[in-house]
Amino acid sequence: MSAARHWHSTETPGIIVCDICPRACRLHPGQNGRCFARANRDGQMVLVAEGRSSGFCIDPVEKKPLNHFLPGTPILSFGTTGCNLTCAYCQNWDISHTHDATRLGPPIAPEDIAEAALRTGCHAVAATYNEPIITLEYVLDVAAACHDRGLRTVAVTAGYITENAAAAFFPAFDAVNVDLKGFTETFYRSTCGGALAPVKAALAYIVHETQTWLEITTLLIPGLNDSDADIIALSHWIATALSPNVPLHFTAFHPTHKMTHLPPTPSATLVRARHLALAQGLRFVYTGNVHDTEGGTTFCPVCNTAVIRRDWYEIKAYALDNTGLCAHCGTQIPGIFDGPKGTWGRKRWPIDVLLHHGSS
Repeated sequence: MSAARHWHSTETPGIIVCDICPRACRLHPGQNGRCFARANRDGQMVLVAEGRSSGFCIDPVEKKPLNHFLPGTPILSFGTTGCNLTCAYCQNWDISHTHDATRLGPPIAPEDIAEAALRTGCHAVAATYNEPIITLEYVLDVAAACHDRGLRTVAVTAGYITENAAAAFFPAFDAVNVDLKGFTETFYRSTCGGALAPVKAALAYIVHETQTWLEITTLLIPGLNDSDADIIALSHWIATALSPNVPLHFTAFHPTHKMTHLPPTPSATLVRARHLALAQGLRFVYTGNVHDTEGGTTFCPVCNTAVIRRDWYEIKAYALDNTGLCAHCGTQIPGIFDGPKGTWGRKRWPIDVLLHHGSS
């Protein structure tokens, strides 16, 4: 365990308050926060399992999902355990909702993660699988080690974070994907155990105060956050309060964790949501977790050319120059397109297999 930042002492000796997220866990000596990752040990905040990962894998970058960031390239993904939200539908609940540290591997230095990414031909490293904010200190060390070696960095997060912690966290990444889980406080409170307002504040901070590339994901759950009114309100807010250039991904729910009683999201729901969002002025809206070639393709907002045509995670056609200009009309497509291009596909590689057999 190592010392953490973003906490303060109280008037009661030994009792501290975590300042990493809006939960503001008040911890007695020996207590862990709701996230499990942060704890009070002898009146000091520590990270319980710094550097111990729940797994490594090499994914297509589009799986994060990021469609405007080094398209078609491999990205080394890693996660730890725990989360500061309690989403009843969590698809990674076995690591994000567990307090079992035995699920974690041995400590791995940030420099070793960066070197593994280089050795296996990755162009970026992603903190994902569980909530990276709760191990902010370690994740920032990984990002620094990657940047030192010329690698890009990504965070996949729910964005449930305080203002001060956000200022330390988001600027360290080249790109982030934030789960905007719904667009009502009721949904966040009853289904996720959190609040919407801090997430909106974090999104606004990323767009208006940092150079970090942002994409947003909303998983649509039948009967809970998939109404026309919810989709229109969410999309309109992104287009007006953030930017119409922020890509939005609508993804399909599959029954899991505490919501096995609900049906999967129909493909038609995602298609409807995409059209509603485009009608609100968003220029780049995608569908995910379903086979939808049109919903996975990037179109030029001026001439409607399919500048990146995708089939699942495989790029079938690419019509952008190295700066992201549309090859047909010259329109600048927003994003980060200045790296190598690829045609990755659906496959993913466990990192231990790659390290055993060599890079590919």
